[in-house]
Amino acid sequence: MTQASELQGLIGQEVGVSRWFVVDQARIDAFADCTEDRQFIHVDPEAARATPFGGTIAHGFLTLSLASAMSYDAVRPLDGVVMGVNYGFDKLRFLTPVRAGRRVRGRFKLLSAEDKGCGRWLLKHELIIEIDGEDKPALVAEWLAMQMLPV
Repeated sequence: MTQASELQGLIGQEVGVSRWFVVDQARIDAFADCTEDRQFIHVDPEAARATPFGGTIAHGFLTLSLASAMSYDAVRPLDGVVMGVNYGFDKLRFLTPVRAGRRVRGRFKLLSAEDKGCGRWLLKHELIIEIDGEDKPALVAEWLAMQMLPV
């Protein structure tokens, strides 16, 4: 757990790296079913082989959706937190497609921490989702989360 009093000293520092997550075809297909986004580049390996990617790729939003699990791995919550909520993104860019079968992980750097009063802390992290074996990341984002402490 992180103390609220420690937050200012952590700004600008990497605060955690998640484990690797496999983005296999089964996960891509399940995401396609859930979101009803069944574009061939995601779900049809034969047709996708004829594209510049040479096979299926994960949905950008699938890669982004793994950020919550990555955060649970990598970012220590504030001591005494009763809940945290996704507050949105200031910036988000999808840079490199994640090919089926690859592994991804998240790196988190604390960019800011604002005391919003009443036990609420607005935290902004830089999130970089790396692809195992690739030079460029899958995505880069500035992610906002509100952590709530008892008052």
